[in-house]
Amino acid sequence: MKFRFRKIIRSGYGAAVAGFILILAAGLIHPLMADDKTYSSLKMFTDVLEELEKNYVDDVNSEALIHNAIKGMVGNLDPHSSFMPPEAFEDLQDDTKGEFSGIGIVITMKDGILTVVSPIEGTPAYKAGIQAGDMILRIDEKSTKDMELWEAVNMMRGPRNKPVHITVIREGEPESLDFSINRDLIPMESVRSATLKPGFGYLRITNFRMNTLDDIKTHLGRIEAENKNLKGLVMDLRDNPGGLLDQAVKISDLFLGAGDIVSIKGKQESNSQVFKATQGDEDRKYPVVVLINGGSASASEILAGALQDHSRALILGTTSFGKGSVQTVRPLKDGYGIKYTIARYYTPNGRSIQAKGIEPDIEVAYEILEEKEKKTSAFDRMLKEKDLKNSLQPEQAGPADKAKTQPKKPQRLLDTDQLLHDAQIKRALDILISYGVFSNLNGR
Repeated sequence: MKFRFRKIIRSGYGAAVAGFILILAAGLIHPLMADDKTYSSLKMFTDVLEELEKNYVDDVNSEALIHNAIKGMVGNLDPHSSFMPPEAFEDLQDDTKGEFSGIGIVITMKDGILTVVSPIEGTPAYKAGIQAGDMILRIDEKSTKDMELWEAVNMMRGPRNKPVHITVIREGEPESLDFSINRDLIPMESVRSATLKPGFGYLRITNFRMNTLDDIKTHLGRIEAENKNLKGLVMDLRDNPGGLLDQAVKISDLFLGAGDIVSIKGKQESNSQVFKATQGDEDRKYPVVVLINGGSASASEILAGALQDHSRALILGTTSFGKGSVQTVRPLKDGYGIKYTIARYYTPNGRSIQAKGIEPDIEVAYEILEEKEKKTSAFDRMLKEKDLKNSLQPEQAGPADKAKTQPKKPQRLLDTDQLLHDAQIKRALDILISYGVFSNLNGR
């Protein structure tokens, strides 16, 4: 699949330690066509600057004043547009590639408050109990009020094993919560897998990075090899904050043979594009259940929306984040840069999920299922056929049968027992099993 990209365009969030996780698309930057009103406003700006330089009580740094003015101009457009100094812009370019040390959360500005989109699975923040929706009040005792997104990112990054202290408020909690989290290297691995039950696979995608498509092909190949005639797949996009658009498009294409995947529409024709599915070599006709929640954003919403609109997957969980815009990144002089919104994206059926999110077909809240205590009842103690005197013994498996009934256990990346204590995964598996049962009934 070819993409007519003229420059990097991204959509996503500042990620403390995860970096800015962004969507790529295409677009051209057009010069400002200034009218008389614009020129008048620019003249006012220079008049104010000149007045402050001459008469303010202390000496002023004109460069800092101008940079702050640009920061305000871009930052007031929407939560995902920002003016970045060289250090922030450099980090932005590297975040989808290299390894770095931090705590592992993806953040955004929501109503002017620094808010967690999602913790990244397996990271220090995830293990400490940081949750999607947590609002960060302080970082190392410094208030986040009026703090730029890139500033928060830089504060939460740092040397490995050195702690960072953050204070959050959480819905349902009467008081703020304090966390002391040791920074660590943030894993770049974005895909994990397991077999939940013979014939049923599980694929966990934590974000969309440059190599995610290749990793998914590897994991799907292993799942499909372990389970001949795979009966169903659970695709887990929960707390997936997004990432590279081309990866989401190509992964959608693995499960779609034709039709639109996502369309991008901006003010400029050059910022609009439709991405379509193509017929692939692999024929994946098995049913898919996709898991989403409030931490599923951006590229993960593109994937879930495409599969939902094409009736290729059933969506289960809770409503996703609702990030339906696309940003471009443009370098400026002296290492500075700007990131700003150029378009909205739409699902194949023309839905904009901006501030709405993907609504699941079946709503299931997250819950950890406790293992039920085994109790022996009178009915459990009733005699079975095997308890009767002189009952026929079950047939012994031959050498070939033994090989089938005692397969060598493949290496797992995830603990299957632990996965099945997750209510949403368990429900998804039950749906896939039920689908197979009813399909067999219809085929009789």
